[in-house]
Amino acid sequence: MMEMTDPIGLIAGNRSLPLLFARQARQLGVQRIVAVGFEGETDPELAASVDELVWTRVGQLGKLIEAFKKRGVTRCVMLGQVAPKSLFDVRPDLRAMALLLKLKEKNAHTIFGAMADELRKDGIDLIDPRPWLQSSMPAVGFCIGPKLNAEQQSDVQFGFRMAKEISRLEIGQSVVVKGGTVLAVEGFEGTDQCLRRGGELAGRDGGAVATKVAKERHDVRFDIPCIGPTTMDICREARISVLAFEADMTLVLEMDRVTEMARKSKIAVVAVGPQQFS
Repeated sequence: MMEMTDPIGLIAGNRSLPLLFARQARQLGVQRIVAVGFEGETDPELAASVDELVWTRVGQLGKLIEAFKKRGVTRCVMLGQVAPKSLFDVRPDLRAMALLLKLKEKNAHTIFGAMADELRKDGIDLIDPRPWLQSSMPAVGFCIGPKLNAEQQSDVQFGFRMAKEISRLEIGQSVVVKGGTVLAVEGFEGTDQCLRRGGELAGRDGGAVATKVAKERHDVRFDIPCIGPTTMDICREARISVLAFEADMTLVLEMDRVTEMARKSKIAVVAVGPQQFS
């Protein structure tokens, strides 16, 4: 981990993960946090938890890098979603345009990976944020809500295997299954829409099992799988009975609220790992 006296940069997408990082980094002794936020994406409340919040737009790579350089930031983390559609609906500056033109495949991982390379050219390392977030990443055995029955346990195992396969193919990281049948696979639309579609296809009785995993050789510098209250709300609306996620690789945002929602909505939330299914 970096020296606590060094400033740390935070490239902040939407939702609550940037806020969680800022608060936990403070608790762990980080003295100065400089954030770059995106108009229309980043929660303005982040300003209260960091020393400085510089606003920019998606695609203004040159401004982002310059903001860190001017403030002596040599290491940064990237947290929070940037809506996938935003990556393809931007007005990039010259530096971002040059980056995009060099890419044969344009998806979140290739774009953010190339962005990390651009940061490094200016002496700024994009680093793994997990040392500051480990307390919010449950291990195997974590379970809240109802106990799984035998059929649900079987579907979790099946869903985990299917989710790993689609992630290997760079399609998505989530699936919804029921009774050994894949109902929905996450694509470009994201996890939330996959959950809604899977819940609808499960029929009037609901009871589907959703599973979310990390990709093989997952680059956690710019993408850590997350679940939180929004995920739980969607699962409730879709009548999904089990939400499984990969242990030690998934952040649970607002754990107290997730726990309360799981018990109230009778949704089992479990952390699973490949060692359970080998």
